[in-house]
Amino acid sequence: MKNGMSIREVAKRARVSTATVSRTINNSGLVDPDTAARVMQAVQELNYFPDTHARALVSGRSRILGLIVSDITNPFFPELVKGFEDIAVRQGYEILVSSTNYDTSRMELSVRRMLERKVDGIAMMTSEHDEPLIEQLATRRVPVVFLDVGPARKHFRNIEVDYARGISEGLDHLISLGHRRIAFISGPQGLPSAQTRCEAFMHHLEERGVDCNECVIVAGDHTVDGGLATMEALLAREVRPSAVMASNDLSAIGALRAVHRAGLQVPKDISVIGFDDIHLAEFTEPPLTTIRLSRTEVAEWAVSWLLDEIAHRGMEDRSWPAIETRLVLRQSTAPVR
Repeated sequence: MKNGMSIREVAKRARVSTATVSRTINNSGLVDPDTAARVMQAVQELNYFPDTHARALVSGRSRILGLIVSDITNPFFPELVKGFEDIAVRQGYEILVSSTNYDTSRMELSVRRMLERKVDGIAMMTSEHDEPLIEQLATRRVPVVFLDVGPARKHFRNIEVDYARGISEGLDHLISLGHRRIAFISGPQGLPSAQTRCEAFMHHLEERGVDCNECVIVAGDHTVDGGLATMEALLAREVRPSAVMASNDLSAIGALRAVHRAGLQVPKDISVIGFDDIHLAEFTEPPLTTIRLSRTEVAEWAVSWLLDEIAHRGMEDRSWPAIETRLVLRQSTAPVR
């Protein structure tokens, strides 16, 4: 059955015009609730599926939001995708998801794919971005929301994260437990958010009067294997740290494994703190003390701003607060021996 015939049959069954059927399906809000209910009943009885391409041509909107993430295998991102999709679907939008694997060329392909599908806006939740690609999006006036790395310009919005708050809470916790030899497993050196966490770590140590010569920063890569390797290197030092803070939970989980392999215990011999509070952090052994960055809150801000921009096209200049981070205490930290 063709959609052109179907919408007429829906209209006939509901005793309304085809325009009323179209307005009801597109949630225009202009249809009387009783009439809308009658139309939706007819839609269900006739098993009618609207032609989304035709709807996009008529409305000028695809009702699709693009979501680009860095690494779909990192548990941080599937949790972000789920939150983003849940919120978008409630607002009547579909989502198109792509992963860059930290590769700017793959990001370019992802954006091109989304532009071909005529998405209404893009949430670029990645740690990398490509300037020529940003210029292309700006020229096309596509609403884009970034996570921490976005440029300031019209139709773009940057979701900022207060990394320093979580880092300072974590360090205050370790210092209160008597730790002074504290190591930091950083993320990739070229990653802006990882660099921000690293700078916050050093700044807070200096503020608290901790001798930075007793502390050490080692470069990781935000993977379990990277956390394992860097922790093994820390344990091999002549004077090993009494506590380790990792730039993300996957690195911290790798660190837990390295301590276990070395015949040591967390937190008896060494305390470990992660960052992100992925779901898995509750189920490590011991459960991981970590710094929570709410993916749900990031998703809410991303969808809210995209829909706001789609509706107003830059007409409003609203202030958006930074996403807060906070310490979550579990069992991977204890007083220094």
